Amino acid sequence: MKKIEATIQNNKINIVTEAIKEIVGGFTILEGNGRGSGKRQNIGSSRGTNTMIAKYNKVALISTIVDDSMVEKVTKVIEEAAFTGETNDGIITISTIESVLNISSKEKNSKAL
Repeated sequence: MKKIEATIQNNKINIVTEAIKEIVGGFTILEGNGRGSGKRQNIGSSRGTNTMIAKYNKVALISTIVDDSMVEKVTKVIEEAAFTGETNDGIITISTIESVLNISSKEKNSKAL
């Protein structure tokens, strides 16, 4: 099993979740601030006379656990849904999960997904 975590632009949450909801068992979304290698957003002042560069971008982290056989499909769907061509489209990380336990059903590993 693998854990797929996609850090994406905040405004891409709906597009990405709609794209993956039929192919994964479930997912978690965390919204926050992030700073990667891409450019920051320009923010206008309250009077509209000045602009400044934001310290952080608004991002979302979408996390899901899938069987090894689904990794390529899920990452491709996320990549296509989140892509804008800008430097701050985000990143996808994949890590190995040793075991999973569904608390309510007591099922383990692939059955728990």
